[in-house]
Amino acid sequence: MFRWLLIIVGVIALMAVIGVFYVVQETEQVIITQFGKPVGNAVTTAGLKMKVPFIQDVHRIEKRVLPWDGPTAEMPTRDKLYIVVDAFGRWKIGDPLRFYLRLRDRRSAQSRLDDILGSEMRNTIARHDLVEVVRITKDRKPAQDAAIVEGAPGSYLPPIRLGRVALEKEVFENAKDKLAEFGIELLDVRFKRINYNPAVAGKIFDRMISERTQIAERFRSEGAGEAAKIIGNKERDLRRIESEAYQQVQKLMGKADADATAIYAAAYNQSPQSREFYEFLRALETYQSSFGKDTTAILTTDSPLLRFLKGPEMKAVQPSRPVPAGPGVSTPLEPR
Repeated sequence: MFRWLLIIVGVIALMAVIGVFYVVQETEQVIITQFGKPVGNAVTTAGLKMKVPFIQDVHRIEKRVLPWDGPTAEMPTRDKLYIVVDAFGRWKIGDPLRFYLRLRDRRSAQSRLDDILGSEMRNTIARHDLVEVVRITKDRKPAQDAAIVEGAPGSYLPPIRLGRVALEKEVFENAKDKLAEFGIELLDVRFKRINYNPAVAGKIFDRMISERTQIAERFRSEGAGEAAKIIGNKERDLRRIESEAYQQVQKLMGKADADATAIYAAAYNQSPQSREFYEFLRALETYQSSFGKDTTAILTTDSPLLRFLKGPEMKAVQPSRPVPAGPGVSTPLEPR
């Protein structure tokens, strides 16, 4: 009997010793409760710890960064366009004691995250236009190489005042303090995916087409300007070359005419026969340049132009032997 009593006492002592010690891992933090109520502060350092056996319990709480993958929800923008938003975030338990008192476990925390983050996300998107949610930052242009300034005269693209990054930051700031009341430290919130309602998709595609069209028109206008500049330079150079060539031709022709005139003058002054031959050649050149195949000219009989066109003066040709005269017989004539 005494032996059994020793065994029972030993088992109780062993259980007491085992119940006194507990181990805290690097990835967790511990809340000690006594009769269901927390005792002291949370244990956040790893190692071997002690507690009162049998009346105190150990509640382990995650210490690592935890994911939040929000449900997909359809939300309206300020310009009354509906989009489907899928978001995610990162959080951790910053105040274990408050977390245990308010939420107890991760399932309740996930439900609270869905409510608060979903509500803040819906409110933020409802305060801004669709373009602010679609575009990442306010400084991003439709195309970096197109140099199109949104909102400038002649552009019908709305200006980007905030951008999606600023909206994510707004959601984060608004939800951070509300989650801190539950011992949750919110680390980050991001939009994972934004899908367009079928009624909105057509408008989005039209906007994309308008951006591409503006870029194409700008490239076309710049190309047309460069083409006009090149053509203008070509025409200018061509006129300059033609002018210089014409000037050189005129110089050569003037010199040739001067030399020809000098030669004609020298030949004209040599003898009367030379002058007559020169006049004859000049008259032929005049005829060639003045009269064509169908040219009709009315001239007086004493015109100098008819000097070489008049019929030759005819004279009688002396026959080698006498020719009897009689009726019907004429005398042959020959030109003089």
